[in-house]
Amino acid sequence: MGRAAPAVAPGDRPAWWLEEAPPDPPGEPLAGTVDADVAIVGGGYTGLWTALALKERRPALEVALVEAEFCGFGPSGRNGGFLESFWPALGRLRGRLGDEGALAVARASAGVFDAVRALPDDVWLREGGMLMVSASPAQDAAVEAAVRTAAALGVPEQAVPLTAEEVAARCRSPRFRAGVLFPAVATVQPARLVRALRRAALGRGVRIFERSRARDVRPGLVRTSGGSVRAGEVVLATNAWFTGRREARRRLTNFGSYVVLTEPLPQRLRELGWTGGEAIVDGRMFLHYFRTTEDGRVLMGSGSGPIGFGGRVDRRFTHDAATVGRAEAALARLLPGLGEARIEQAWGGPIDVSADHLPFFGSVPGGHVHYGAGYSGNGVGPSWLGGRILASLALGLEDEWSSLPLVTRRVPSFPPEPVRRLGGGLVRWGILGVEEADDRGVRPPPGARAIASLPRRFGLRVGTR
Repeated sequence: MGRAAPAVAPGDRPAWWLEEAPPDPPGEPLAGTVDADVAIVGGGYTGLWTALALKERRPALEVALVEAEFCGFGPSGRNGGFLESFWPALGRLRGRLGDEGALAVARASAGVFDAVRALPDDVWLREGGMLMVSASPAQDAAVEAAVRTAAALGVPEQAVPLTAEEVAARCRSPRFRAGVLFPAVATVQPARLVRALRRAALGRGVRIFERSRARDVRPGLVRTSGGSVRAGEVVLATNAWFTGRREARRRLTNFGSYVVLTEPLPQRLRELGWTGGEAIVDGRMFLHYFRTTEDGRVLMGSGSGPIGFGGRVDRRFTHDAATVGRAEAALARLLPGLGEARIEQAWGGPIDVSADHLPFFGSVPGGHVHYGAGYSGNGVGPSWLGGRILASLALGLEDEWSSLPLVTRRVPSFPPEPVRRLGGGLVRWGILGVEEADDRGVRPPPGARAIASLPRRFGLRVGTR
């Protein structure tokens, strides 16, 4: 599975999104002691949506947010920008939560679109839906299952089957065999969205302290190197940086996800017919995800990066050239009509993956410290729902948000370290071997298919689907 060096090395520059988005004045670090009703740790989507939900319900509430770097430093500033509800994940939801639970979570998640539309800033919101395409015979089953599940749950309009010709009318590629359209998906410019949320939170009176890494978190107190926040309730919204904490150690692991971004290609996109703003994913386990930008660039992502160890976030998640090479290869293979498109930028980062690929929310025993994590690479849209849930937990409310199965279900556990890292690495090798062989129409390496099937036998999920 070796590849030539990618055209652009990852990790040398910030994500293009952060460079393109209109800048905000940097926030001041925390100094001294601040009193608040609720302290939030983490300045990404989940933390900011939580702050907004708290102020919406109780405008007089004192809310303080501390962020280690700057708002959007983590996945919120460098993801693919797929603004999804949970409707495309009905199959996964149904398998874990049952029919009623799946529908309840999907319906609750759909409010994100109104919330983003209501923001006064231009976040490049484009509501073109999402195509899941089959790019090899082995991927046909994923497309068929999505259609079948939506029909069985009485919502066929949420997963519309498309023939090869109907897919081609939206984006032409000789690789696309058939597909399914999920209408309840949009795309955004991720950094513009996180900065819009930051501005909205500041406008509501939320106190935001950047360059303020939380060193100690306990009931009633968040301490940084420069000061502390005393608060009756604490919310932890740190995404991949939550993985090493005791509350998440057995329920989360980190994966690397990387993207490449082309030069502007508006004429090529018109020739492909890809002008409706559709987000696209394929049917692999380590999926490829791709979309266009306002100025006609193409972003191609690969969720096949390295697996973390013990919750550490290190250079494997930002400098892995092999995963960037896989994203480049996918661009050339899946969209040959782009020709020799020049890659201008590449970047990556960690995503927090739960054992069943669904986020979970809860409170530390004794209450007063609340958390949410496990978006598994799909947090842009569901983080709005996470903010509603965490606000209810912090306020001690038993309502439609805190009673959702994402709060009440039992979350499965990964094996302990080092078994998780070693076993996960072996399974990753098996899945990559099988999927790359399927792409080429050849036999996978000996034993790869059997190894790739191990997680499902134990009720776990590995990969990014």
